[in-house]
Amino acid sequence: MEEKRKLTSFLFSLVLFLSFSLSSSLELQTLVLFSLPKPSSLLSNQEWDITAQLQAEGELSDTLSNTLDFSGLLDSNVALQLEHLDALAPSHLSKDELFAIKLKRDEARVESILAKAQARGGSHPSSKPGPSHGRRNATHGPRSGGDFSSSVTSGLAQGSGEYFTRLGVGTPPRYMYMVLDTGSDIVWLQCSPCKRCYDQTDRMFNPGKSGSFRSIPCRSRICQKLDQPGCTVRGNKCAYQVSYGDGSFTVGEFASETMTFRRTRVPNVALGCGHDNEGLFVGAAGLLGLGRGKLSFPSQTGNRFGFKFSYCLVDRSASSKPSSVVFGSSAVSRNAVFTPLISNPKLDTFYYVELIGFSVGGTRVPGVSGELFKIDRTGNGGIILDSGTSVTRLTRPAYTALRDAFRVGASALKTAPGFSLFDTCFDLSGKTEVRVPTVVMHFNGADVSLPANNYLIPVDTSGRFCFAFAGTMSGLSIIGNIQQQGFRVSFDVASSRVGFVPNSCT
Repeated sequence: MEEKRKLTSFLFSLVLFLSFSLSSSLELQTLVLFSLPKPSSLLSNQEWDITAQLQAEGELSDTLSNTLDFSGLLDSNVALQLEHLDALAPSHLSKDELFAIKLKRDEARVESILAKAQARGGSHPSSKPGPSHGRRNATHGPRSGGDFSSSVTSGLAQGSGEYFTRLGVGTPPRYMYMVLDTGSDIVWLQCSPCKRCYDQTDRMFNPGKSGSFRSIPCRSRICQKLDQPGCTVRGNKCAYQVSYGDGSFTVGEFASETMTFRRTRVPNVALGCGHDNEGLFVGAAGLLGLGRGKLSFPSQTGNRFGFKFSYCLVDRSASSKPSSVVFGSSAVSRNAVFTPLISNPKLDTFYYVELIGFSVGGTRVPGVSGELFKIDRTGNGGIILDSGTSVTRLTRPAYTALRDAFRVGASALKTAPGFSLFDTCFDLSGKTEVRVPTVVMHFNGADVSLPANNYLIPVDTSGRFCFAFAGTMSGLSIIGNIQQQGFRVSFDVASSRVGFVPNSCT
């Protein structure tokens, strides 16, 4: 008993000593305090078109041109206005309630990724199943030149992803909301006639009214490359199925169609035309898979857009500027720092990177190394970049070391009880700004210094802020979109690398 007391006293003294010794050399930055974002209003189609045109001619193009090379892009550049999914939420919901929904969706998202990783050869001790999105497939896209960009909008009610864009499908194009998902491959949308369909904001797509809709034969090479290829009951038409961990699914015809991004037409995109859809999608018409698999949109159109795309996601609490996604060579900024993409032979959908450590307050966090994020022989482990996950999940030893280092560096802040999945929170009520220790993510070849708002976030309207990382018992770690906010994140698959440019959204 006495030895235990002495050990506790020693550890407490050590923490105090470290806190004191670090205080003189601790690197700090200012956190400007913002509250939870306000719910936005859904724009009408007419307002969408007017705002999109203004942004295409002005603000967004100016913003992107500061960091992107638009040579050869002027004729096909597209900038679309964003909308946040909370615009579809009931108007009586408060900011606190919307944030609670966000965290529930995030939990479902993480479970879906872990379920997919487990199904492909890895394993994880997850407590419950979640939806898995997309499939590994292969095809090739059109062979013409050009780039384009469009805007994306952050969502709140889906476990399928966080961000949405409005794009046209068919000829003439019918514009509708589509989920952008870097953790999925297949492109699909709801189609009429529909046996069972969820509610969506726009009218359902009718392939019979499109002049560019083409069926794909059952025995075609592209159909056979589906994970679960099949034939429709009537006719020699390819059928697809995407299943979700919660039992939801989308089933229908696999066909080719033209997609339109403002004035840029992209023909012959292989997509699922779902006639039986039961899942987590509310409001959006379907999903635009941006994964690394061979049937994802970037892969299908790789010969046209150079296997390159990027996005810049805005912190809605601190800015009214739009988020955006860009496809083509202009997606890769001249000012980016790059880290290699890592291949996982067991699972080709996700974008794996090599994280080798963290720094807090200017000092490397002991106990966190690249060994904690290695992919093993079964395909388990590793760390991925994901646009649809909000809160970064780190394998438990890495998270514990990072959290403890941050607690020491932030010891001057008043602590608060934990909140949901967050175990490190602070009471910052009555303040407009505070000084917090810096946090740097060290990748192989790239050091990414995070803005304070990317790791200390508001969780309620009472002034409680929490450290926006969490631990996971899974071997797979996920870098979420909170940590990616404000960066232009470029996926240069052609060169097998990912780039980061800070302060690129505003």
